[in-house]
Amino acid sequence: MSGGIADSQLRDRVFKRILIVKPSSLGDVVHALPVLHGLRQRYPKAEISWLIGKPFASLIEGHPELDDVIPFDRARYSRFGRSAQATTAFVDFARALRRREFDLVIDLQGLFRSGLLTFVTGAAVRIGFASARELAWAFYNHRVRTPDPNLHAADKNYLVAKALGFDAVAMRFDLAVTDSERLRAEEILAAAGLGPTDRFVSVWPGARWETKRWAPERFAETIGRVFREHDLPSVLMGDPSERELCAQIAAESGVSPAVLAGSTGIRDAVSVTERSAVVLAHDSAPMHIAAALGRPLVAVCGPTNPARTGPYSAIDSVIQADLPCVPCYLKRLARCPYDHRCMADVTVDIVVCAVGAAERGVGREAETTGLTSQEF
Repeated sequence: MSGGIADSQLRDRVFKRILIVKPSSLGDVVHALPVLHGLRQRYPKAEISWLIGKPFASLIEGHPELDDVIPFDRARYSRFGRSAQATTAFVDFARALRRREFDLVIDLQGLFRSGLLTFVTGAAVRIGFASARELAWAFYNHRVRTPDPNLHAADKNYLVAKALGFDAVAMRFDLAVTDSERLRAEEILAAAGLGPTDRFVSVWPGARWETKRWAPERFAETIGRVFREHDLPSVLMGDPSERELCAQIAAESGVSPAVLAGSTGIRDAVSVTERSAVVLAHDSAPMHIAAALGRPLVAVCGPTNPARTGPYSAIDSVIQADLPCVPCYLKRLARCPYDHRCMADVTVDIVVCAVGAAERGVGREAETTGLTSQEF
């Protein structure tokens, strides 16, 4: 770490106004929650704010350990430097940040825009990662070094805990689900035909990268077999853009699962996930939410490295093909020279078995041919 204040002084210093900069994405915001918890334990009287992308703000609004949420409208400022209107709006936003007089700002995003926002606050202490991309590191006066490039994203974020003297505080992923939200989840499920004691699988078939997605027909077959073989109905979840996908899967499953895709906000999705007996998802935000909530999980992963971005403390829930090309981090199927084998090799038999084992609380055995459970 480098900067104008010695490390020992930084650990001993008491901050009064703190800002976390972590605008996106939803799963990455979940990985930053332990930092919020640690900061609150270390500075119980501080005013702690979080700058977050507008689409994700509802995830942390009303969090008991947070004083304020500052929504960042990326779309509004996207033409900064090219449009007078966007530039003026961004400058006004930056001035408003500076007026808040933060004395500690932590950039957990590590990109040019987040680094710039960290800098314009004028905070005396601006912490970020030495490995930050797009020259974002230049905006910090204290840089945290990452000892291992394969460190899990949540563990990387928590490196700031040592710098600030709260590394003894246990990491806690608190999504702060309220009783009223749990009641709302029961109402949503009741409208879908599920009673308060009915067990079900939350199925999330979407993912931002097309290379992360398992085939829709395999989800459909899995849902049908899980219902017939394990007596577990499914609830198809997703954002509005995934409504058609979920409807297609439901129609092909032959068992009429409930489709909630596009009809729940972020907080409703969290509370429904908490109520689930099992969550079936890709390497995506719902996977991280399920892990944070401690729900039984089956995570079908393809081109990514679960050691870095998998479900934290739930790595045994990952199903991934053991191939020499994994991880490749390719986002487009057209660029894959192996016919998407990392997903094609994950069979319905394997996933149905894993869902049943997860529902019974039985650890999944990694004995299936060509597949392995990744380990940290």
